[in-house]
Amino acid sequence: MLDTQGTRPVILGISGSERPGGNTDLALDYAGELAEKRGVEFRTIHLRDHRISPCSPCGNCNARTVPCGLRDDVPGIVEEMKRADGIVYAVPVHGFGLAHLMQIFIERAGVGFLRFDRPLANKVGGIIVTSRRYSDASVHAQLVDNLLLNRMILVGSGFPAMLRNAAREPGLTDAEGLDALERMVHRMIDMTLLLRRHQAETGEPVLQPDDRNERVARAHSLT
Repeated sequence: MLDTQGTRPVILGISGSERPGGNTDLALDYAGELAEKRGVEFRTIHLRDHRISPCSPCGNCNARTVPCGLRDDVPGIVEEMKRADGIVYAVPVHGFGLAHLMQIFIERAGVGFLRFDRPLANKVGGIIVTSRRYSDASVHAQLVDNLLLNRMILVGSGFPAMLRNAAREPGLTDAEGLDALERMVHRMIDMTLLLRRHQAETGEPVLQPDDRNERVARAHSLT
């Protein structure tokens, strides 16, 4: 699938699981297979393979006007996110909450890099949550807030893509969860193509990026 510029749309999957080959990896791999079948390039980043430092006690996050100075792999991952048309966060539930790799990453990426200009604005977002049984809805809601904070576009696709598996062995055994995942991926691709087509035909994004961040006055006031 090529657009008018001869490039394939790109969706980036970011896994926050520490477990290679676990439920989260399987779900993200399946999302990738669906995307590739639609002609979309699907790239995957496993946070466990990268050096990601937790926020330091510097205390100047909200006052700093330049990106975070900690030297790790977060800046490179953020650049990959900027290059993608869509981003899927995939994460397991640990301790009734967001698995720590994803929590550390969204804190560092958000406060350290994304909050200045909201460079993910108008990208299509998706969320996959895997769990044994509990707290998947609250983890999903946290990531929804994060995507909306970054001005991303969430496409309604029915039930949230939350997949449960109480067995010891990893597996995609949750039929309803898989159906929700499939619907989400297809709707993400449909929206990505719509946004690209509009950009190609008009030279303008569907939604104007005229709202730099929450601390800067809007370029076009409603009053």
